[in-house]
Formats: sequence, structure tokens, C-alpha cells
Amino acid sequence: MWAAGCLAATLSRGLSSSSRAPWRLLFFGSDQFAVESLKLLASSRSRPGGTVETLEVVALSGDVPVKRFAQQNRLAVHSWPPDDVEGRFDVGVVVSFGCLLHEGLINKFPHGVLNVHPSLLPRWRGPAPIFHTILHGDTVTGVTVIQIRPHRFDVGPILNQELHEVPGNCSADELGALLATRGAHLLLDTLRTLPERLALQREQRPTGATFAPKISPSMSWVQWEEQTCEHIDRLYRAIGSRIALRTTWMGRTIKLLDFVGKCHISLLGFSEPPAVPSVGPGGLCRHSSLLPSADPQRKAAPGSLSYQKESNTLAVCCKDGWVGFKAVLLKKKLTAADFYNGYLHRALQQSPPSRTAEGRFLSPNQATRAHERRDQSEL
Repeated sequence: MWAAGCLAATLSRGLSSSSRAPWRLLFFGSDQFAVESLKLLASSRSRPGGTVETLEVVALSGDVPVKRFAQQNRLAVHSWPPDDVEGRFDVGVVVSFGCLLHEGLINKFPHGVLNVHPSLLPRWRGPAPIFHTILHGDTVTGVTVIQIRPHRFDVGPILNQELHEVPGNCSADELGALLATRGAHLLLDTLRTLPERLALQREQRPTGATFAPKISPSMSWVQWEEQTCEHIDRLYRAIGSRIALRTTWMGRTIKLLDFVGKCHISLLGFSEPPAVPSVGPGGLCRHSSLLPSADPQRKAAPGSLSYQKESNTLAVCCKDGWVGFKAVLLKKKLTAADFYNGYLHRALQQSPPSRTAEGRFLSPNQATRAHERRDQSEL
């Protein structure tokens, strides 16, 4: 039914619509990812023989990057939802907009509405594909240009798709910047040959679809017993620039800052060999631990803490090893040295420190159980 309606709309406006580039475009977008596509389209509009004849913008309310770029470059800006669209545009373009276009609006564009999506659809449909690409350790990703359909996001037929390797140890922000540029060029390539692309469009395969929900603060809690060094590294690279990783210490929430990767430390005494410099996420830090002598057969409990004096790093034990942080946020930001000297020093001199509340970070479920035990002991 929708395809028939779209065809009827196309035929009824056929005389007023161009059948080939340059196109009259209406662009829907919001964030910096969308700005890269808008920037390239604006550049094409100003070139003789370019792909774009006219370009106008629909932006959400507020001071969003797409609106700022449009105003700075004297592009007409429409509020959402737009009116006065009938017969004025050939193609709509949606990039990181966040609102579902209804069928009546889609049908006002004779050649449909295109969407640039930063994943290899049908993998990672939804609002946060880049974060989930990093979080789940994907080694390959890409960008996809689809023709949007009403009622559901990211399910339309594929017009163009390009594969890209995920750079090692990159963050979601770094991958997003890369895919924004690649997506902009793929969009322009699609528009240059749009009639052919529409004729050769293919439906998304029915298997392999995954959903990428928005990131939320609840994702930032570290589960020391369940997450490996690699999992924590990926979590930090996925969301760390927007939401700090969190844990519980002595009943208080602590934010974990400046992640330095996996640490290889010794739990045997106080020997302090020369330090190998710490590196960023995905790297290693090798040091001895400022812990009292311990049973070499005993494995440290997840959440156990160790201060690495040589590199000013706070190491935390997780499921399969230790990870390091250079700073924490309690009431204020503290370096690892400040946190150790001000809070941990006496606790870590006890034997064994991992059994004391002061010597461990707790996952949310552990913290709840500890709170319940305290409540029962007070009865």
C-alpha cells in the first residue's frame, strides 16, 4: 500500500520534479554527525554541474549543530514538522535526526527520502549504532544509505553500502567522526546516480538484524565479577567520553576517570621495579602493587584495589585481571595518589585488604547486598 501511494505521489508531481541531478533537497538533521553530510551537500550546491540545485534544512528546536551550520551558511531553516513542502523538493535526506517521518510527508518527495546510517544494516538498527559497534567489539562496520519507510526506523531498502574496518582501540567519538565523513561521501555518490540506485535497490536481509538502543547512565556501572579487562576497555571507549564509568565504594558512588587499560601487577610484597609507562585504552601497565605480603595461591577478589605508585595509577581487579585509572571523582576529582593518600592508605595496609570494605570497589548488586547486611546487623 505504501509503495503504491508513493508511486501515485511521484506520478502526480512528475511534471514539476527533476528526474536526474541536480536535485532540490530538503535536509533533516541535528548533530555533528549530520553536519558532515550537510557540509558536503552545501559544497556541491555551489559548484557548477554539482549534484545539488537547492538545499534547505529542517532542524529541531534548540541550538543544535545542524541549525547553526545552516544559519552560518545562509541556508533556509524550517522548524519541525515542516509545512509548505508540496512540489518544492525532489528528494529528502535524513541524517541523525531522531524523529520518524510520517507517510504523508515522505510521499511529498517524488524520489523518496534517503537516510545515512552508520552501520552495515540490518546490523545495529536504532539510535546508537556507533556506540554498540565499539561496545560489542565489532571489527568491521560501515555506512548504509537506505530509502526510508514510514512507521519504523532503519528498515528501508538499501541503495548503497560501504564496508570499513574498525580501527584498533578507537573510541566511539573517533569512529563517529570517521563514519560521518565516509557517510557524507556515500550520500553524494548515491545522489549522483539516484535513478539507477532506486532501480537496483535491495531489501534488507531478514537475518542478522540487531538493535542499538540509546546509551544510558545505567550502562556505566562496572560489574567487577562479570566483566573482563577487554569488556571494561570497550565500555570505556564506547561511552566514557559522555558518561563516566561508575562503581560503589563505602556506600558512595565513585566515577572512574582517565582509563589506562589492562595492568599486569604483582601481589607479592612491596618491590617496586622501574615502571613501564602506561598507555591509553587497550594498552598495558606493568607494576608491582602497594599491598602487604599475601598468599601467592590466593587470587584477589573482583573489586580489590591496588595503588601503583610508579605511574600514579589506581588498579582494580576484575573478572580476569586488573585495569587502571589515573583519577576518580568522589566529592571532587582526585588523582590516584590523592585517593590513595586520603582514603585508601590505612585500609590497604590491612591483611588481606580485599576483605575490607575500604579496600574494594563494589558492583551495584554487591553494594545492595552489603547494605542489606548492614541493616540486618543493626536490628
